[in-house]
Amino acid sequence: MASLIEVRDMLALQGRMEATQLSAQLHTPQALIDAMLSRLEAMGKVVKINEEPDGCLTGSCKSCPEGKACLREWWALR
Repeated sequence: MASLIEVRDMLALQGRMEATQLSAQLHTPQALIDAMLSRLEAMGKVVKINEEPDGCLTGSCKSCPEGKACLREWWALR
């Protein structure tokens, strides 16, 4: 299990990462990483970066009728 400090340190080393990447690197369940990132965001230590790929129109993605499959969330230190 990872701690808040380990999550922060991993972001410091890598620059920015997705929660799934953090989960895999730290061998920690995704739900726990999400909770840790939310807590670090509330503390003002990290920031969430929403990124949309160019050319993706909302609702045009066949795997997700709402078009949310194309959205990526990155996390980085403040």
